Amino acid sequence: MSLKYLFLMSTASGTSGSPGYMNLIFLLALFAVMYFFMIRPQTKKAKDQKNFLDTLQKGDKIITVAGIHGRITRINENGTLEVEIDTNTKVMMERSGISMEYTRAIQNQQQPQK
Repeated sequence: MSLKYLFLMSTASGTSGSPGYMNLIFLLALFAVMYFFMIRPQTKKAKDQKNFLDTLQKGDKIITVAGIHGRITRINENGTLEVEIDTNTKVMMERSGISMEYTRAIQNQQQPQK
C-alpha cells in the first residue's frame, strides 16, 4: 500500500480522526524499526571499514577478500598497497581488497593471551 492510499483511506472513513493518527504512528514505528535494525548497523559497519583501511600501516599483516595472506611493504600515494605474499613475491592491490573481518581475526590470534 502506498502512503497516499493510506492517507486517503483514513480521511474518507468519516470517523473521529483517531485511525488517521494510528496509521501515522504505525508508519513512524515501522520507519524507526527499519532505521535501528537495518540502516544504522550498515552505516556503522561502513564507517568501521573506512577507519580500518585508513589506519593500515607498513608491516601490518593482512588478509585479502580472496583469502590471500600477506604483509604490507609499501603504501603508495594513489591509495594502492604493495603486499608481500611470499619471499620476493609482491603484488599491488587496492585498499578495498583487504578484508577487515579476516585481518582482525588473524591479528587477535597473534596477540598473547593474558
